[in-house]
Amino acid sequence: MSSNIRIEKRCLQCGKIFTAKTTVTKYCGADCSKRGYKARKRAEKIKLTEVEAKQTIQQPITELQAKEFLSIEEVCKLLGVSRTTIWRMTKSGQIQTANFGRRKLISKKSISELFVFPLEEEQSNEVDITFDIDECYYINEILSLYQISEKALYDLIKRFKIPKIKVGKFVYVPKEKIDSLLK
Repeated sequence: MSSNIRIEKRCLQCGKIFTAKTTVTKYCGADCSKRGYKARKRAEKIKLTEVEAKQTIQQPITELQAKEFLSIEEVCKLLGVSRTTIWRMTKSGQIQTANFGRRKLISKKSISELFVFPLEEEQSNEVDITFDIDECYYINEILSLYQISEKALYDLIKRFKIPKIKVGKFVYVPKEKIDSLLK
C-alpha cells in the first residue's frame, strides 16, 4: 500500500524547500539527515559538558559549606578574598582562629558573625531622653548657622553619640552639645 501524500516542507539542516512523502520527514535527503543527526549529538555532548562543568565548579564550594572548621586557604576560596585579608582580619580580631597543631582553623560561626548587622533600633543614636524643644536646634538650622554639610553634621552626631529627637518631620539636637562641638 503506497501513500499519495505530498507535503511542501523546509529542510531543518539546509533550509531548502522539498516535497515530503510523510508527515514526519524533517530533512530533504540522506546527507542532510546525517548532518542533522551529528549536530543533535554534538549539541547533547556540549550540554552534558556544561552541566558537568557547573557541578565541578560548585562542588568545592558546597564541600566548604558543609565543613564546620576551615583553613585559611578554604576561607579565602569561600569568601573570594586574599590570604592577606584573612590574616589581617585574624590579627585585628575580626575573625577568631584556633590553633590545631601548626594549622590555624577558623570556625564558620566566626565567619558568619562578620555578616551580622545590627538591627535598625541598635544602630540608631536616638535616646529616649526628652528634651525641651526650645533648647534644641533642628538640623536645617544647624546647617545654615554653622555652614556645615549635612553629611558632616550627621557624622559628628554619630561619632560623638549626640542624642536626637524626631518630632514630626524635624530632627532636633541639643543646642549645648552642638555649640560645644562647632564653636
